[in-house]
Amino acid sequence: MEQIKGVKTVPLNEYYMSGHRTCQGCEPALAMKLTAKAIGPRSIVLGATGCMYVANTSYYTTPWAIPWMHTQLGAAGSAALGTSAGLKALMRKGKLKEEHINVVAICGDGGGADMGVSAISATLTHPQYDSLIVMYDNESYANTDVQASGSTPWGAVTRFTPSGTVHRITQTRIKKNMVGMLAAGHPGCKYVATVCPSFAVDMMQKIRKAIAIGGPTFVHCLTPCPKGWGFAPDLSHEMGIAAVETGVWPLYEIEDGMVRFNGRSKTIAEGGKREPVGEYTRRQDRFAHFTAEDTAYFQGTIDEMWQNWLVPAVIPLSRAAQ
Repeated sequence: MEQIKGVKTVPLNEYYMSGHRTCQGCEPALAMKLTAKAIGPRSIVLGATGCMYVANTSYYTTPWAIPWMHTQLGAAGSAALGTSAGLKALMRKGKLKEEHINVVAICGDGGGADMGVSAISATLTHPQYDSLIVMYDNESYANTDVQASGSTPWGAVTRFTPSGTVHRITQTRIKKNMVGMLAAGHPGCKYVATVCPSFAVDMMQKIRKAIAIGGPTFVHCLTPCPKGWGFAPDLSHEMGIAAVETGVWPLYEIEDGMVRFNGRSKTIAEGGKREPVGEYTRRQDRFAHFTAEDTAYFQGTIDEMWQNWLVPAVIPLSRAAQ
């Protein structure tokens, strides 16, 4: 498949259609649409339980115009591996014609960054089987009413981490570095990347690159959630842009062990200006309880990542003083 290098090379055909029942401004739905455009018709999609599973299968209907199957909450990795192995076996036995069929498993951050880590890790250790795992990340268990996940950022209000008079900040964990963890721990994995639907061409290009490289690959997609984050549905696109411009969500890819930053994140990595984190947090109700000190602490965690980590956003280690 040709690489998507700009708007003029974006495929016109749609394989994720109308008929889903997502919330207004749902960025995971846009992520599904862009993923489907990138992978094309000769594909099988496996959807783990989550927001998009419920929204995509109401009343025996589905918006997928390509083969789609539901799998269990933490099983995106094992479903991808099993499907790829099954196709390979059927082709070897002559029961299917020899051709490349894209196998793409999609999961949320609850099913991927938390429950599904072991299955995803196992899949990335089998280079002989081609598959792509796409994790859409709305930073909570949004399907079950917005509880905190391993991807929930520091200080954010969720159902399980409310802000109160005794403890203003109850979400005291730092967001899990999923891509960095997988890249560092699975040297045989040829490609991992971060994307956001607000940067549609970049996302489609990386999805297509992931399936073209072969072997097991992983793409982590930040998907702003109006309901869970508390912003107007028409601001989803702007919220994704703000996440990148403030450095909260860097766009990068790791191909054969080499890190490459993309777009605005490349400029930041080369010393360019980052917007203040407050430009991102102040527009979301989940951070409405923040004081100036809280915003400064959040800003400090982002500054540390860009200034002190061995590789910004990838390796959460600092160089020790000699």
